[in-house]
Amino acid sequence: MIKRLLRKLHRPVPPVVVKCKHVFRDGLITGNNDHVLHDPDFLAAYARGVEASQGVDAGIHWRVHVALWAAATAVRVPGDFVECGVNAGFVSSAIMHRLEWKDVPKSFYLIDTFRGPITAQYSSEEVTAGRLNLAEKAIASGGYVTDIGRVRKNYGEWPNAVVIQGVIPDILPEVPVDRVAFLHIDMNCAYPERAALEFFWARLSPGAIVLFDDYSYFGCEVQAEAIDAATAILGVSVLSLPTGQGLVIKPRT
Repeated sequence: MIKRLLRKLHRPVPPVVVKCKHVFRDGLITGNNDHVLHDPDFLAAYARGVEASQGVDAGIHWRVHVALWAAATAVRVPGDFVECGVNAGFVSSAIMHRLEWKDVPKSFYLIDTFRGPITAQYSSEEVTAGRLNLAEKAIASGGYVTDIGRVRKNYGEWPNAVVIQGVIPDILPEVPVDRVAFLHIDMNCAYPERAALEFFWARLSPGAIVLFDDYSYFGCEVQAEAIDAATAILGVSVLSLPTGQGLVIKPRT
């Protein structure tokens, strides 16, 4: 009797099978709940990003979700918003729509050459990795917005959006910002990205958020190495996200 009971207690328990759909979007496959991507407020913000790109949907839903979260968190932090690498304005337009930017007592500085990357800024390592070739092809195919009038028109609904045309880091001393709450860096090149981070670091308020668009993309390893070298000196580390982004929160102490 006791032996039979012990055998029952030690009988293997069959695994519990949970049926779920696997969702592939923006480079990610997940079996978890993606309800945030179907939220009406998110969809409206994402649609505003598509509008900024004149109907071109980049398929970056998860990255926009991360950016909206970061911006909504940073809006409580003293300081303005800055984006280095704007192009058509997909992400920043989504952010400003979601936060109802015209009612936010902050400025959003949008800095770009508005003529594509500066090819001379690519390092020999990036050239070898094919990053320069990709940039040149994107420039030739019209992948970069060069009509600054179109860009200004896109941001026209937000009087506190400030479009600044110039080369980073050369133009940065002319940006009239003392404190920064949110910094989005997306230039697809290591040198200007590290330079932007180092320039704005002292201006970042405690609790400010820095979001890198290309930190952990395959092919962007040189950018990640440059950012890691800078953050090591600054005494922080980057949270690498499965979206390909990287995130840093400036310590409060």
